[in-house]
Amino acid sequence: MNASIMNDFGFIRAAAASPRIKLADLAANTAEICRLIEEAAENEVSLIVFPEMSLLGTTCGDLLHRRSIREQTRAALEEIAAKTAETDITAIVGGPAAEGCRPDSCAYVISGGEIWGSASKKDRYPQYFKIGEAKVAIDFGLAADEPDSSISASILGGADIIADLSGAPTFSGAYETLKVSLAHQSSRLKAACIYAGPGFGESTGDHVFSGDCLIYEDGRLLAEGNRFQMESTITIADIDLEKLCNARMSSPEFQQALDLTDWTVEETEVCTETHSDFYSTLYRDIDSIPFLPKGSDEERSASLEETVTIQVMGLVSRLSHINCDSAVIGVSGGLDSTLAILVTAMAFDRLGWSRDRIIGVTMPGFGTTHRTKDNASDLMEALGITIREIPIKAACEQHFQDIGHDISNRDVTYENAQARERTQILMDISNECKGIVIGTGDLSELALGWATYNGDHMSMYGVNASVPKTLVMHLVGWIADHEFLEAAASGRKVKDILMDIIDTPISPELLPADENGDIAQVTEDLVGPYELHDFFLYNFVHYGYSPAKILFLADRAFSSLYETEVIRKWLRTFIWRFFSQQFKRSCLPDGPQTGKISLSPRGGWEMPSDAKCRTFLDELD
Repeated sequence: MNASIMNDFGFIRAAAASPRIKLADLAANTAEICRLIEEAAENEVSLIVFPEMSLLGTTCGDLLHRRSIREQTRAALEEIAAKTAETDITAIVGGPAAEGCRPDSCAYVISGGEIWGSASKKDRYPQYFKIGEAKVAIDFGLAADEPDSSISASILGGADIIADLSGAPTFSGAYETLKVSLAHQSSRLKAACIYAGPGFGESTGDHVFSGDCLIYEDGRLLAEGNRFQMESTITIADIDLEKLCNARMSSPEFQQALDLTDWTVEETEVCTETHSDFYSTLYRDIDSIPFLPKGSDEERSASLEETVTIQVMGLVSRLSHINCDSAVIGVSGGLDSTLAILVTAMAFDRLGWSRDRIIGVTMPGFGTTHRTKDNASDLMEALGITIREIPIKAACEQHFQDIGHDISNRDVTYENAQARERTQILMDISNECKGIVIGTGDLSELALGWATYNGDHMSMYGVNASVPKTLVMHLVGWIADHEFLEAAASGRKVKDILMDIIDTPISPELLPADENGDIAQVTEDLVGPYELHDFFLYNFVHYGYSPAKILFLADRAFSSLYETEVIRKWLRTFIWRFFSQQFKRSCLPDGPQTGKISLSPRGGWEMPSDAKCRTFLDELD
């Protein structure tokens, strides 16, 4: 694969280095910097950042101001430039001012055998250096936290990477504060931050230097070096420039800041191309299940609780606003309807309403199994809601006879008629009891259009509308662990029922069960694995990636589970269905947005129903 195609993925390989210092020994430090540049180049790094004053050591004090030091600095920079002439790398090296009478700390940008320019710690005018497709601004120790800093102006002027040359020592607690600051800074500016700090060899007369090397991207830690090493360290990560660009375009705050800025930013083009083989090695973790919360057990639990609470409070607000008497839910014994009924029960508890005002309706059809029916009934009984069972076989058979459809023909008409019959029952019951129908469909189904138009596609409030399939079971699991201690008359506790529902294969149960009475129609056999589709959805909608890039990332994220051609097959299915089924999303009921992605036509996702997917499929093919 040639470099131009690889670079279309929008990555640049970057490194933060902390060389072992010999104080005031320019020759030794220059040699070590050149060695690290060579090591980085062997790993196809395009940009490497060194700490402040890495040519001499940040603790040299007044020695930095000697004329001989300034003269030797120029020679050292030329030696480093000669080293870069042998590689495809740009180095940003910290050192004293090589000219003039002003004691200053500078960062020198060196590439292709040339010293392209420098940035001074005391300068306040904005500038950045263009390295391939990346635009790099230079900072000295988190100055970008200042709202009016030249770094902030450079970012608004187009820079997407901050090369942060630090000269700071460490002390207890400082490292965690640093990480929080870098995460905040990179998130606020929708930028990447390459932080390089001084390490072993600096004077420890008053402080210790830990050699901190960190690379962040839009609030996310990409790479973290080993601290307190006695030798030089180098930390590498692949930064996603496309992701940063898309994040800026979709950020109202960033766009507003662009509109208000009046800075003129100086740009220096250092090199036009970068060369890294991202296919062979990718220096970044790929999240195979991006919708799931990250962090410690406590952080994940708190995130799941917040998602459930958003669902609950959205429904509480709607119910109290319309002051209805009841809520009606079709309960199948599957995950989606289970989450919906749990959320509804929690909403009624918040309102102080009796749960018997919730009407759960089971509507066994041609494919309903004993397992799902029993789970649905036991769950409703344990929760103390009103249970109604209305079989739909006879009504569907009459309907097939009315429209002249052969009941042995188990096509889309056979399946959709059952879904629409169930929706009609729920709607009519809601009229009868002065209630509203609570929708159960989830975000993944909406993305694929895996819903019957004006069937399970329709409700009066969809509590699961922005909850993806890969998250539903975790929300149900969290509720099982933290809510509802009740049990059914059979003795089954709510938690036990929920655990069995989680273990049940996902199915619409519209086709008859197999000879053993088990589910015969498994959704993921038909449309593909939901873990893949949720990965596709997140990267297509949230990051705006192309199909080729999504395939590239998915192939690495799921390499142990699926062959490339299997991923390509289901990605093609996703693209075709996502475009062809937009008409269902164009008339969605109201529902709360719980995460980063919403497909609501009211500001969540705007796309015409007749948009064509040919361009995207051609790229994939």
